Amino acid sequence: MREPRMRRSGGAALAAAIFASSLVASSRAQDKVGTSLDPENFDQIERGRYLAIAGDCTSCHTVPGSGQPFAGGRPIETPFGAVVGANITPDSETGIGAWSDETFVQALREGKGHDGELLYPAMPYVYYTKLTEPDALAIRAYLNTVKPVRNAVVSDTLPFPLDIRQGMAAWNALYFASGEFKPDPAKSTEWNRGAYLVEGLGHCGACHTPKSALGGDDPAHAFEGYALQGWFAPNITNDNERGLGGWSVADIAAYLKNGHNPTTASTGIMAEEITLSSSHMSDADLTAIATYLKALPGQTAAPAAAIPASDPEMVAGEAIYADECSACHGSDGKGVAYLFPSLAGSSNVRSADPTSLIRIVIEGARSVATAGEPTGPGMPSFAWKLSDDQAAAVLTYIRNAWGATSPAVGASQVSQGRKRASTASGR
Repeated sequence: MREPRMRRSGGAALAAAIFASSLVASSRAQDKVGTSLDPENFDQIERGRYLAIAGDCTSCHTVPGSGQPFAGGRPIETPFGAVVGANITPDSETGIGAWSDETFVQALREGKGHDGELLYPAMPYVYYTKLTEPDALAIRAYLNTVKPVRNAVVSDTLPFPLDIRQGMAAWNALYFASGEFKPDPAKSTEWNRGAYLVEGLGHCGACHTPKSALGGDDPAHAFEGYALQGWFAPNITNDNERGLGGWSVADIAAYLKNGHNPTTASTGIMAEEITLSSSHMSDADLTAIATYLKALPGQTAAPAAAIPASDPEMVAGEAIYADECSACHGSDGKGVAYLFPSLAGSSNVRSADPTSLIRIVIEGARSVATAGEPTGPGMPSFAWKLSDDQAAAVLTYIRNAWGATSPAVGASQVSQGRKRASTASGR
């Protein structure tokens, strides 16, 4: 359950909101304060533990390295300012220990807080609304078992007038449709399980779906990629040019399980998601997710105009690539399977938005290390070595070599990425 993301991301990311009572009324009466769940229903608790992992609750509600799971306090960057992950331990004063089960379910699925306040969609209730009530209660049962931590968190750190929560009533009217997931009888059990995880618990659209100026999802371009927290969450539809069209179901499942597949490796916000969430999920669920994603057609855009190899920027970029990149990624751009990502076959390289590529070149990156793929190769920073013009040239070359066609990267874009990196590091 993520209070802080305008969205998983984390990332996030991105990274608690509710209908005004005048818009949505609960269909169920409040039960007594506190939980009424059986503390010895170990099957329910274990199921809740798994669901909390699949929902990536740790990412927003745990400060990395704090040793206090779900105690909140992690600030999450959004386009509107920072929000802070809430304390969801069973502490009765600063956490959710005094919440009724009904209140917890309403917060998760309807965005209504303990005192009736409207939660911000950084907590992705717009996706969690699809959870079944048994699954929501299982998560509560699990959270009842974690160590209570007294940690008073002020989640709302947004500037005026965004700090007025009642304003969320209008936002909800525009972007929130309450309702549990309904399986499609025309689809397979595996497809429906994947849809439930992608559209609901996994809240993949929180990162991968473009947003309006108000931060609401653009359903016409669902899962086609979105820039957030200094990264670009790529297109995850089955689009052959910019998405996962070149990946098999097995490729997607392997990536989610291990952070690596034969052609690519994860870093940034997605690396955290894999570390905390998908790498711990069952193979059956990962295959279901992959099956659903492969069924998303996307909207394949017309290819960008090819940039001639004789273009001065391409000539310069090719020379820089030969000197600085080919040792790892190969002169053919194919890299080394499970070690150095393929650039020639990467849809991420051809993304409409080059934000992530610029960041990796300027800041460097390390790919995720998991139990299945314990080696996490690193990419060094080239900020000290390449000027804005040179970085733009080599990125333009990579995005247009080996038969690919993508818009050129400008030096001004690299400059903006360099400034962002400098600001983030405090330099």
